Amino acid sequence: MGTTESRRIIGIADRILPPGEVEKAAFPKADLRFLSNWRASDKNRAEWREVDALLVWHWIVDPETVQLLDRCKIVVRYGVGYDRVNIKALSERGIVFCNTPDYGTEEVADAACAMILALQRKIAAYHRACRYYKEGWQINVLKPIKRTSEATLGLIGVGRIGTAVVNRMKGFGYRIVGYDPYQPSGHEKAVGYQRVHALEDLVAQADIISLHCPLTEETRGMVNRRFIEMMKAGTSIVNTARGEIFADLACLEEALKSGHLASAALDVLPQEPPPKDHSLIQAWLKDDEWIRGRLMINPHAGFYSERALYECRFKCAETARLFFEEGRTRNRIVA
Repeated sequence: MGTTESRRIIGIADRILPPGEVEKAAFPKADLRFLSNWRASDKNRAEWREVDALLVWHWIVDPETVQLLDRCKIVVRYGVGYDRVNIKALSERGIVFCNTPDYGTEEVADAACAMILALQRKIAAYHRACRYYKEGWQINVLKPIKRTSEATLGLIGVGRIGTAVVNRMKGFGYRIVGYDPYQPSGHEKAVGYQRVHALEDLVAQADIISLHCPLTEETRGMVNRRFIEMMKAGTSIVNTARGEIFADLACLEEALKSGHLASAALDVLPQEPPPKDHSLIQAWLKDDEWIRGRLMINPHAGFYSERALYECRFKCAETARLFFEEGRTRNRIVA
């Protein structure tokens, strides 16, 4: 089935269900097709071959998928990360790849800041302590607690979300240091943080570390035993970026058990949902005394608000429209 220049077939690979009203609003002239797993039948494979553009959420764009995209000119991801997309395979077929990096900046930054403050002020730990209260209600304080103006907040990654965190947390008085070798010289002066040029320097001085870097070959498994050993005793860590930045749950469990790591707040995990038979997850589920109030887990929801989801969907389809109707390539990622 062919197409005309004014009526492009836009394939939606996963998650978004008909009628796709947001995508229609962003690309009114598009013919939306809600694709099924191409591995299931010849009919499904034929539908993938017809699309002019492909919008993906969690679908793994592997070389086998790319080989089906006979008419496709552009693939756009609903979201920021693209570790599931084989950009090299797309490039070899002349297919442009773009992501949607700016739809949930405020939401993720707010979630990270909330977690940072909750760990700093031991909000979760107090909440749990009150449940087990027996005596000494108010004098049962949890130590140590630094004043925010005496604490150092270290950000690994100072892009859109990291910058938003800096802007929010400056008002709380933190000394903020940031590590991001991909930001231009002077970025720290414009935004207002102290820049370090080596990851080890940030890890050695931060009281709380917050991760805001993409998942790449460079960052995958970055937070491992060696990384945690470099941290000051009593440091806390927050991850609202990608779960696989942690090498595994074992290094986190060891550091929490030993007390070297004071606490952790995670919106993302190396495996989602986490395996219930893992000893760390079991201890968290049972609310064991040694971990009580020291581990916060959220269900990878930091990105979400109704407005953010709308923006994600609209901007993703809009990127395809701009490509076809205006010849503009927005947020292109190259291999």
